[in-house]
Amino acid sequence: MHYKVILRILGILLMIFSITMLPPMLISMHYEDNTLMAFAAGFAITLVTGFMLWIPVHRVRQDLRTRDGFLVTVLFWAVLGLFGALPLMLADNPHLSFVDALFESLSGLTTTGATVMTGIDQLPESILWYRQQLQWLGGMGIIVLAVAILPMLGIGGMQLYRAETPGPVKDSKLTPRITETAKALWYIYLSLTVLCALGYWAAGMTLFDAVGHSFSTVAIGGFSTHDASIGYFDSELIEGIAIFFMVISGINFSLHFFAWKHRSLKHYFLDPEFRFYLTVLTAIIALSFVALTITNTYEPGDSLRKSAFMVVSIATTTGFATADFAHWPTMLPFLLFVAAFAGGCAGSTGGGMKVIRILLILKQGYREIQRLVHPNAVIPVKLGNTPISDRVLEAVWGFFSVYMIVFVVMLITLLATGLDQVTAWSAVGATLNNLGPGLGDVSAHYGDINDTAKWVLCFAMLLGRLEVFTLLVLFTPIFWRR
Repeated sequence: MHYKVILRILGILLMIFSITMLPPMLISMHYEDNTLMAFAAGFAITLVTGFMLWIPVHRVRQDLRTRDGFLVTVLFWAVLGLFGALPLMLADNPHLSFVDALFESLSGLTTTGATVMTGIDQLPESILWYRQQLQWLGGMGIIVLAVAILPMLGIGGMQLYRAETPGPVKDSKLTPRITETAKALWYIYLSLTVLCALGYWAAGMTLFDAVGHSFSTVAIGGFSTHDASIGYFDSELIEGIAIFFMVISGINFSLHFFAWKHRSLKHYFLDPEFRFYLTVLTAIIALSFVALTITNTYEPGDSLRKSAFMVVSIATTTGFATADFAHWPTMLPFLLFVAAFAGGCAGSTGGGMKVIRILLILKQGYREIQRLVHPNAVIPVKLGNTPISDRVLEAVWGFFSVYMIVFVVMLITLLATGLDQVTAWSAVGATLNNLGPGLGDVSAHYGDINDTAKWVLCFAMLLGRLEVFTLLVLFTPIFWRR
């Protein structure tokens, strides 16, 4: 383990992260909202800490190996989440407790979108900006993690995308060439954010709201500058723009890279994961529309509008709202919530287990049925025309098994803290899948649950964002052996 290199990287990360507190400082000065000192203190503490970590090891030059990559990846979110909580603790409004500030900060950086805050409309503009900005920064980190780093670490079947990674990142160690990948992804991510912001602005949002919501839309985060979320604007055009960019952001960013590189959209429809992703979204929208119409919950036109928005928002794990889906009739709340377990495509800013894994599990299940009829047949599992190795399938099944075990253990833990079954089940699902809104007592916010439960859910957010294995491997003795 190259601890000096890890400390050097961590110090650089903290110094860079401190710079992200400057925009809220400028906004605080512009609006005179009395949070300037909170952000200035957060900036200074983060910068000095990063510098103190970096200066003793700044001359160290070594390549990161796979094991170092696991530790750096976990520390990226854990440490930035910790320092990101500083302004939320130090500001007079909202002036959160340590656990609440950490929860809000991690929720932003992991793009979960679960909040402990109420009265969001009354928060200072600088705090509103900061929350949205945390999600945007986390979304960019997720893209680099999912497309450039996890395939090389071999996390839960992500080896599948190693050959498709944009840029020349195809060896088994972490090298400076990842910067080429990150640069290409950054341009795509920034371009989508700018287009989304312009769309919102043209549709009637203020510039402040447009930029803020574009941050959380492209990051598939779900934080809003209003308590009523996207429903605050009551605009079909704004909802349509949100749906488009939520769907786009839930697609593997490798596909966006190839679309930009080859100036073609054809490869989207040749990708089995993309086709399955659109099919599932369309099917759930249709089913929700029928159920809402039959039960006379809304008029037919409103049923389609609410169904389309809420299904895309929940299924992609964004978490924006235009309706209280927790109180929809029949099986709809459960259906939408379960859809979030699949989440977005691999290599996207979406949460959940990822569509590609669900697709491979279904294909493997179908192969087992075929083997019952033809026990001696050799039946490969294919994505399109490409056979998938048994090693990848084993990794996918292993990921699915561990994901479910973690879910059950955390559910039991939350029940032990005194939460009711619906609240506990949905809170674990919402944080582990990086969704945000839950059911029961966490359908609106997480501020009323006990601190022990919040600590558990902070861990769940990290587990979900780091694809479970990346974090759990640090708790195994073999990881630390030389």
